[in-house]
Amino acid sequence: MDFSFSEEQTLLRNTIESFLQDNYGFVARKAIIKSEEGMSNKNWQQIAELGLLGVPFSEADGGLDFGPVETMIVAEEFGKGLVVEPYIQTVVTCGGFLRRASEEQRQEHLPKIISGEEIWAFAYAEPQGRFNLSDIKVSASKKSSSLGRIPSNDAYILNGNKCVVSAAPWAQKLIVTARTSGEQAEKEGISLFVVDKSAPGVSTRDYKTVDGSMASEVLFENVTLNSNSLIGEEGKAYPLIELVADETIAALCAEAIGAMSVLNDATVEYCKTRKQFGQPIGKFQVLQHRMVDMFMQYEQSVSMTYMVNLKLDESETERTKAASGAKVQICNASKFIGQNAVQLHGGMGMTDELNVGHYFKRLAMIETQFGNADHHLKKYSSVS
Repeated sequence: MDFSFSEEQTLLRNTIESFLQDNYGFVARKAIIKSEEGMSNKNWQQIAELGLLGVPFSEADGGLDFGPVETMIVAEEFGKGLVVEPYIQTVVTCGGFLRRASEEQRQEHLPKIISGEEIWAFAYAEPQGRFNLSDIKVSASKKSSSLGRIPSNDAYILNGNKCVVSAAPWAQKLIVTARTSGEQAEKEGISLFVVDKSAPGVSTRDYKTVDGSMASEVLFENVTLNSNSLIGEEGKAYPLIELVADETIAALCAEAIGAMSVLNDATVEYCKTRKQFGQPIGKFQVLQHRMVDMFMQYEQSVSMTYMVNLKLDESETERTKAASGAKVQICNASKFIGQNAVQLHGGMGMTDELNVGHYFKRLAMIETQFGNADHHLKKYSSVS
């Protein structure tokens, strides 16, 4: 397939490349992730000033009105730079929910995301849920009056806990999946709520993740939410959750191919310069075969990533199959390319001072986000 980017898309890519060259070298990134905050607010504001936080949002909401391909370009370039700031979590995932919310909610929340004023995180995973988006114990029940008998139709009480909430330590707002009716794993009865992280009853335990980012365990204890916190119709959120999850998977695939391209280039360059037995190790045929296999895995991943981003607007069946198929390829390629990049760099590949291990760690995290290879292989085979 011949996929050519438009002049506008190429300009977008060049803009991001320039930003990363100026602000996101490997040494600068290491300083960022080792800082107390773990991200750079200065970089986040620059990303906002470049308009990148408004890429998928409509002009009416203050965005650039771009589509999945432009979002893919941003994610791919951020993958090349190992950007730690939560672009996908805030713009793609939470923004995906909000741009389908009510006009009142869009006007209230989207300008703060586009301007870089607020960071958002999606709290969906639970300890027992594995990768099942409908396995939810967190509950949101209608609040009762002070008499304890008369139900109030404009308030909910949120209780339960969410695990591995990516970017939550930096977030001001959370989008939370909660069960308002039905049994634990039913797709019916799931609702989406906007929750202020500073609200009474919300507590977090923050920690570093293996790739240098941050996440939280989030506990909700009798958190009061008004009806304006509900996104969409009560108990009918699951189709929207699956849609936004597929969009997030597409963006994660793009980030992954960005990281893979850097690993491949670094490995080839190292094998050209590292000498053993009086010649560059790249001249050994067995290593040449290994690098060709890495390149082929990368090229297949690029094709699958382009495919899933082009199919996001198609039917639910086509979209879901594309997302699961792409995620399987990305998971397998991430492991193969990452392991071989480390191995071909020898002992250096294991050190913190070399960027290879950092890219491998990020790819390892992407493997598990929104479902690993086994999960999506089963999901792909079950979609008719």
